[in-house]
Order: sequence, then C-alpha cells, then structure tokens
Amino acid sequence: MTREPYPNARRDDVVDDYHGTPVPDPYRWLEDAEQPAVKEWLDAQGELFTKAMAASPIREGFRDRIAELVRSGTVGAPAWRGDRRFFMRRTPDEEHAVLYTVGPDETEHVLLDPMAMDSSGLTTVDSWQPDKEGRLLAYQISVGGDEESQLHVIDVVSGERLDGPIDRCRYSPIAWLPGGEAFYYVRRLSASEVPEGEEQFHRRVYLHRVGTPTEQDVMIFGEGLEKTNYYGVSVSRDGRWLTISASRGTAPRNDLWMADLSASSLDAPELVTVQQDVDAQSGLLFGRDGLLYIFTDRDAPRARVCVTSPDRPEYDSWRDLIPEDPEAVLSDFAILDDLDRPVMLVGWTRHAISEISVHDLVSGEKIGEVPTPGLGTIGGITERPEGGHEAWFGYTDNTTPASIQRYDARTGQTTLWAASPGAVEVPEVSTEQVVYRSTDGTEVHMIVVSRPGDGPRPTILYGYGGFGVSMTPGFSASILSWVEAGGVYAVAQLRGGGEQGEEWHRAGMLGDKQNVFDDLHAAAEHLIATGVTTPGQLAISGGSNGGLLVGAALTQRPELYAAVACSAPLLDMIRYEKFGLGATWNVEYGSADVPEEFAWLRGYSPYHHVREGVDYPATLFMVFGSDTRVHPLHAWKMCAALQHAQASDDRPILLRNESEVGHGARAVSRSVELMADQLAFLAQHTGLAR
Repeated sequence: MTREPYPNARRDDVVDDYHGTPVPDPYRWLEDAEQPAVKEWLDAQGELFTKAMAASPIREGFRDRIAELVRSGTVGAPAWRGDRRFFMRRTPDEEHAVLYTVGPDETEHVLLDPMAMDSSGLTTVDSWQPDKEGRLLAYQISVGGDEESQLHVIDVVSGERLDGPIDRCRYSPIAWLPGGEAFYYVRRLSASEVPEGEEQFHRRVYLHRVGTPTEQDVMIFGEGLEKTNYYGVSVSRDGRWLTISASRGTAPRNDLWMADLSASSLDAPELVTVQQDVDAQSGLLFGRDGLLYIFTDRDAPRARVCVTSPDRPEYDSWRDLIPEDPEAVLSDFAILDDLDRPVMLVGWTRHAISEISVHDLVSGEKIGEVPTPGLGTIGGITERPEGGHEAWFGYTDNTTPASIQRYDARTGQTTLWAASPGAVEVPEVSTEQVVYRSTDGTEVHMIVVSRPGDGPRPTILYGYGGFGVSMTPGFSASILSWVEAGGVYAVAQLRGGGEQGEEWHRAGMLGDKQNVFDDLHAAAEHLIATGVTTPGQLAISGGSNGGLLVGAALTQRPELYAAVACSAPLLDMIRYEKFGLGATWNVEYGSADVPEEFAWLRGYSPYHHVREGVDYPATLFMVFGSDTRVHPLHAWKMCAALQHAQASDDRPILLRNESEVGHGARAVSRSVELMADQLAFLAQHTGLAR
C-alpha cells in the first residue's frame, strides 16, 4: 500500500548525560515552536492529516451522529444562597454552558453567557462563586484554552461589574466573607518577581476588598513555601472560621490550617495547625451544629469522616463518625438537619459505581439509602448552606444524559429535579463490568459497552491510570456513536486511579508506574482471550496522563494493538518537568534529577523507547496549541520519531495540531470535530465501517 510521504524531520546528534547515562534526543529542535523549520514541519503535518481525513468515507457519518447526541445538552446542580439559586445549563444548540440565577419569583436570569462575551466561542468560564448572601458573583474566564483565568466581580441583580479583571488567578478558589465586601483568593506572583521559567508557580493567598486595587491586597499565606504549592482557602458559612490547605503540586497529601476570625484580624489570621507533614489528604467542614467534620484518608486509604470540636482540631481528638469501608471509597457527604433526627448523606463509589447512604448525624449509624436512578455516577451532593431537609446531586450513566436529582429526607424519596434540556434518541446498548487479572495477579475491573451480538469486533480500550482519577460511567456521544456503529468500547479501571482508594492510586505512581501499563496490556489480552476482539481490531485511546499510558503501551507491546489515539500526551518523561505545569507532577512521576527516579522514568519514557524497523500501530496524535498544562512538543517529538521508525506502510503516524484551544474546556462544535476525527481514524484501522 502506497502512503503519503512523511514530512522531513532532521535527526540531530543531541545527547544528554543523566547520572552517567547518555540519553539521545534527536528531535530537540522541535521543542521551539517559533522556529521557521518547526512551523514548516507542523504545516506539512497538518496537510498530511487533512488529506487522510478527506479520504475517510465514514468521518462525516460519525460527525453527524456525535452532533446529534451532544444535543442532549447539560445541566448542573444548584448552588443555593438564601432564596436564590445559581446553576449552569447548556441547551441543544449552545456552544457553551450558561450560568443562570433564579430568585424568589422563580424567573431565570442569565448571569454569564460565554458566547455573549465572545461570539468566536474561544472564551470559557473557568469557575464561579456567589457570595454568601447571593448578591455578588465572582467568576473567572480565560480565552483560547490557555486557562489563564482572569477574575471579575459583578452585581447579581444589575449585572454591573464591580471589580476586575484580576489576572494570574489560575485555579484560584474564592472564599467570600459575610457581607460581600471582601474575599480570600489565590494569585501567582507577577513574572517580574520570580525566576525566568517559573511564571506558572509561586502562588500566594491574599485578602482582597471588592473595588480596591490589587496593590492593596494583603498577602496572608504562602511566603517562603514550596514554589509548586497549590493552595485551598475557604470561610465557614457564618464567617467565623478560615481554612487554608497547601499541597505540593498534585501530591496526594496536604497540610492544613484553620483560624478563628472572630478572635484574630482578617489581615493576619492566627492560624492553628490541623495537619502538617502528614502523608494524607484531609478537608474540613464547620457544621451548623458547632462541630468540626473532617473528610480524610489518614489511616484510611478509602477515606472516612471524623468529627471533633473546633477548639480541638488536633488528630488525637478526631472521632470516627463514618468509618472506612473495606470495599467502597467514600467520596462526598452532606448534612441535612431540619429533621427530628438529623442525618448525614454519604456518597460512595463501589468499583466506580456510585451510591449514597443515610446515617444518623450523631452516632454515624447507617439508617437507610438514597434511591438513585441506576448504576451510574453521582455528582457532588449539595444542600442549602443554612440547612434543610433536601439535597441535590447529579446523575449519569453510559446511556443517560446528565440530570439533577432531588432527595427529600422527610419522605425518603428521590425525584427528578432537572433533566438534560435536549431530547436525543440513544442506541440500545448493554454495559457489563468484568474482572480480569493483571501481570502480577492483581484483580482489575473494566466496564465494557456493546450492542447485542457475538464474535470479535473492532474495540476501543480506554484508560487513564494516574493522579487518583476514577474512571466512572457517564453519557458520552463518542462512546455511543462507536458502539452504535458496531464497535465495542471498554474502560479499564487501572492502578494509578482512585477507583479502589488511595492505595490503588499509589500502586500506579512513582516507581510503580509500570503497573499501570501492565494493567492495560492485561485488559487487552482479556478482551482478546474472551473473544471480544482481536489484535487487528483493537485500538487504545487516552489523553493527558492517559496519553502517556497509550504512548508507553504502543512502544512496549506494538503487536497487541492495531491503532492508537493519543491526545495531549506526556511522552518525553526525561524532560517533562521543564515545560507547562510539569514541575507540579514530579510528586506523581518522579524527577530525572534524582538518580533512582531517573531510572524509573527512563524505563518507560515512550519517546526514548521508539525503535527503528518495528511495525507500530497506526497512531493519531492530537494536540492543542494553547495547552499550558502539557506542551504539544511531546507529541511533536514522538510523532517524528515514530514516522522515522515505522516499518509498516499501511499503519500511518499522523498529527492533528489544533490552534486556539487548550487542555480543558472548549466549544461544543470543536469537540464534535475532534471526536469525529478520532473515531474515523480508529475505525479505519480496526476495520469498523458505519
């Protein structure tokens, strides 16, 4: 089979020395996107990809069906502030979700419409937080996918802008003080105050008074601490208690402090240590009953809820209220107290399937369960800040678009509160959860979605396996389109995720990262051995950390997979810390600067394990020009290496390089095109025909 020639990519004799080990990097020159040679190479790759998609007989069919299914829209759970509620909704024809508010008269008002702000669709709402009275709204927006959030404050009723833009607010929580005159927030230092190359780090916690210049903000925390720290900040509903947390990058542990604002200055709160230098994650909730509730995985990898008095926040005073479960992972809780017998609702995931139990608030005794629509995923449980007998939670599964459910603790009933706004015809599919054994004998769960029928079929195996992220069921236009066309879609709950708690996460990080790749290979072998698919019909797909997963998989077991979709990936694991937010992830992967950790990284770094003359799977790299988390250079270098090494003419290596989008949120139409390209590519190389 004759294929289009690949764009020329020179191979330079660049070799670094790490702890006495030479590490070649022939495509180092592709790291500089501003160089004319790199731009020329990227343009040529774009032309090659465009030709390949134009020749696809099934791409348009996938695009049309995906577009139909995403018309289901989305709806978010309400955030209550007194008699006013706030929620997000995307109707069938909208590119982005819109933020609404509803007051006592039950009339909806639009607060934030990204398309009204910017008709190009490039502006996204990153986060929003009403003040405690529901009169003001702080929100953050970014443009073109760069996630460089700018903070604004508006009056909820009039829409008048009262403050902002305040820059350098990426990933900043907003902790309003009562009255709406001030809030605590997190902001990076200016570029002029930090060493070159560290502009994405060096965060601090500030007190800001609405309407005043940021130069008058008071720094209250963060000076002299780790540059890659992320900070959380919150203020209790009554305004008395301040909580600050700190974690080094994405580490699965945090330090935690609290302060009584009634007994110290807002500008200089007297912080009391709750947890410091402890290998655990904990969070605080100050109850309306005056007690302090602690959500923690300290001495409980599957998490538990403890209780104490705010006057005694030290660990020795914690009392178990909801103990750790030996099988389920505790994910969330809410308190309903306008009852004769106040209760705590506790959210769990059992092998990634959600459930909610009801417990006596005083003793923790389980007294019931919350009815849920099915075996799927439950979003955060919310209640009114002032208390009550109602709670709201999101629900979705593989065939059910997201909805919001309302639970009434007085009746014990769950009812539909808000459905997805668009009606769509969903194909009839079956979902099965299977268990297989990995290389070392560990049991791993996998969800398999298919239509009725026997015999091996083209199959996509998806995984992530990192950062404690759980792979839970959810409505997906991409998955349903693939299965409806006759394929099978499998999602493996690999080590490194959070499906079985923090121990499961740690079994797939740092020096144990190979477990994640072994789990994926074993999933593939299980699908083949049970007749679901064959190596010639099997594709793997993953993005971000999941892009690293499939990059490692295709270099370790190229014979096992026919095709690969690799999105926004980490692939050069020797130099990853030097780009984007990479320095915040060495707590997950390790650092090449440390000899032992370099050996881990060198052992699986996909870019460094490409070998000439191998029949690699057909591979599509998908990267985004404004991605400030994972730089596209990872995919560029890996693409060049694979194109040079590939021995098979009928398994192409292609690069989809998209501009003005980033790692996260994007307009719906852009998502549809991306999904259509990916499915068409995988269908072509696994034998699926619509």
